[in-house]
Amino acid sequence: MSFGEMSITLDDVSCLFHFPIRGVFWSPQDVTEEIHEYFPIVGKRGENWKPADNYGLPRAMRWSYRQEVLKVDDLRPILDELTPSDVIWRPFEDHRAWSQFDELYLYRGCLKWGDTVVPYLSDKCLRQFGYKQYVPSPPLDCMMATDIDVDWIGHHQSVIAVIRPTTLATTPSDVEDGYLEWYYCVSHPQLVPPHRDDPREVPVPVYDSGPSDPDWARVSTLIHRYLRQVNAEEEDPQFADLLEALHISHSH
Repeated sequence: MSFGEMSITLDDVSCLFHFPIRGVFWSPQDVTEEIHEYFPIVGKRGENWKPADNYGLPRAMRWSYRQEVLKVDDLRPILDELTPSDVIWRPFEDHRAWSQFDELYLYRGCLKWGDTVVPYLSDKCLRQFGYKQYVPSPPLDCMMATDIDVDWIGHHQSVIAVIRPTTLATTPSDVEDGYLEWYYCVSHPQLVPPHRDDPREVPVPVYDSGPSDPDWARVSTLIHRYLRQVNAEEEDPQFADLLEALHISHSH
């Protein structure tokens, strides 16, 4: 994304599907359920989802994909225009009664699915775990990995290495100084392909960092989340009070 990286994490697996994420590696049956959690403006709630009747069930049941409305070409510019405040960085906080946060989610190493081995790089998406994002370590070469099972069992050392350089985020989109500059140099931050003659350098966007006080930051996040879910517009008088509250929170 234009504001840094996000990824599917073990937290998503646990909360969305209620699959176990501890124990030895194995190959469960294929999963075909479509999911959507982080970008409410791209998807919609499932027609049959009733919170009162579905407490404790996998969160994947909450959403259905708008395939009949938006296509890939339509979604790309929408995603490119997202700002950090448009993202719900930690969407499962109200689901912790059924799926507790596990430090194993912060494991950095390789994962196995049958004969398939893939890197799992939690240090590239620390904001999804509530930490301030820093410039991550170089990516792993899974072809060179020899003790994947041992690393997985001894994940504590990996977790310590991941969180040692950082701190808990004050606002959900917190990053260390220099992260975005680095990200724009090494990555391609937009989904819409640029013209082949365009220069590689892309200006780093300056976003409103939001409230500095953590309590006001939480208020701001909750209000903004609701306004995005109902597609509220700035000029809509129905949401005038909430919009004013949002502006007040940002002044703190």
